Amino acid sequence: MSPAVRKLLRILGLLVYVGVAGVLAVLASYATFSLFVRSGTAPVPDVTAVAAEEARGRLADSGFEIAVEEGGRFDAEVPAGAILTQSPDARTLAKRGSRVEVVLSLGPQRLTVPDLVGRTLPSAQVALASAGLTPGRTLQVVSTRPAGTVVAQDPRAGSTVPGDGTVKLMLSSADSAQRFLMPDLIYRDYNEVRGFFERAGLRLGRVTFKIYDGAGAGTILRQFPLAGHPLTPQEAVSLVVAASPDAAATPRGLGETGNFQAPRRTGGVGGGTGATPVTTPVTTPITDPGADPGAAVNPSAPGPATVPAPTPPIR
Repeated sequence: MSPAVRKLLRILGLLVYVGVAGVLAVLASYATFSLFVRSGTAPVPDVTAVAAEEARGRLADSGFEIAVEEGGRFDAEVPAGAILTQSPDARTLAKRGSRVEVVLSLGPQRLTVPDLVGRTLPSAQVALASAGLTPGRTLQVVSTRPAGTVVAQDPRAGSTVPGDGTVKLMLSSADSAQRFLMPDLIYRDYNEVRGFFERAGLRLGRVTFKIYDGAGAGTILRQFPLAGHPLTPQEAVSLVVAASPDAAATPRGLGETGNFQAPRRTGGVGGGTGATPVTTPVTTPITDPGADPGAAVNPSAPGPATVPAPTPPIR
């Protein structure tokens, strides 16, 4: 081996030695620095969902202090007085002696229900929104209060409910004097019932005439609403009436306007069929055709009102 080659190998060996020594020095310095720094730190313990006093003890054992944020926050799961959140988070390395900030839970939020009785529905909705609550189911009840006002509420005023709770409302419906019980019209004479409805100020809707074996012409076969159903003057009553086999036409009502075509029996004066529009204002409660005109059907009666046997047909 020539002297030049030997000299080159010695230089290369020296460089390798210096490089290895440098790497070792860096690693030793890093390890020393880390050991020095870590000697004053510790992982932060997890104190969420535990009582404040217990959390204070856990932090003190690990060399930390506790700092409680004022006010707290509502939470449906963490009980009141327990730790809701912490900063730094659990298992984070922090310097011993530093503070861990925590927020206490106030428990589930409870809201006070305002007094809504006597308010209109829009006013009650605004009051509930201001209290942080939501209107629940709304029911219509007969009451002496003005229509559309709140007559009852559930829960009652002054009680407390969860933050996501709702308040049910009962609203006054139309005046009870304008709500009646639907009479039983089955097997009654159509012309008698038609006159009765005209005098009572009620509406006849669709009237369908059908040929039906065994039933005399003009006999009411079906009705809607059914007997006993609460009825207002604005609601139309539909009927199915037995027709004569030789009937020339099938009149129908104009239920949307409250007018209807009043059929005449075939074979009358002049023959044929005719129709006369009838419109009656809502002025009279339901009464039986043969009863005292002042005797109105009581809506609170236990059973449905029925029409007695018809008087002689209207001529």
